[in-house]
Amino acid sequence: MFFGYNGINRNVIYGLLIILVIWSLASMGTAGWISLLLTLPAVIIAITFHEFAHAFAADRLGDTTPRNQGRLTLNPLSHIDPFGFILLMFAHIGWGKPVQINPNNFNTNKSMGFCESMVALAGPLMNFFIAIVSCFAYILIPIFFENFSYTNIGTIVMTLIYLLITINIGLGVFNLVPLPPLDGEKIFRNLLPYKAQSWLTRNYQTLYMVFMILWIFGFLEIIVSPVIDVISGLLFKGISFIISLFI
Repeated sequence: MFFGYNGINRNVIYGLLIILVIWSLASMGTAGWISLLLTLPAVIIAITFHEFAHAFAADRLGDTTPRNQGRLTLNPLSHIDPFGFILLMFAHIGWGKPVQINPNNFNTNKSMGFCESMVALAGPLMNFFIAIVSCFAYILIPIFFENFSYTNIGTIVMTLIYLLITINIGLGVFNLVPLPPLDGEKIFRNLLPYKAQSWLTRNYQTLYMVFMILWIFGFLEIIVSPVIDVISGLLFKGISFIISLFI
């Protein structure tokens, strides 16, 4: 998700995250713990594929830095950042271990900024792709295996698939917010005029703190949640319509 912390004090970030996690644990009941366990596989898949997509895109564009650092793999241990993982488990908003790139290594005819934007965009696109595939499975399973859906195992499987859909949509949308250190900042910054890019670079840490304030006090969730709900609704309706054309 992140390409780096750009000088931000990690201790401050981690301290804030620990407070959020402790608060979540204190208010969690039995149902919360069950939900947490069911969320675990979806979180691992969402983070792993997201970060792998960054590494794969960079590698395809000529930068072998992620490959040399062992990031061109689907091994979750290579991509999970402990604090980002914990937070994604509790708040469904988090991050993976930063995929480091060297834009000077890109060997295409496109500009360096364009390639950097494509690498940043690859992560959210992968999350949306997983959500689409999972949505097809969620709708098709009850059609072809009606009895299975009503068994205990079937209920667990359907819940896991549903979480896979919602978490991947959430992670994809969240990362498109155009504030550092999210992917959205890398994507949109390179589309702006040079002066605007320079201003964003000079004010990176200030914008980062704006992001943290919006996030911690829930303003970011107020902005992002309706977008996630709309995309989820459109996804289910769209795929249901496509399936109805063939079944």
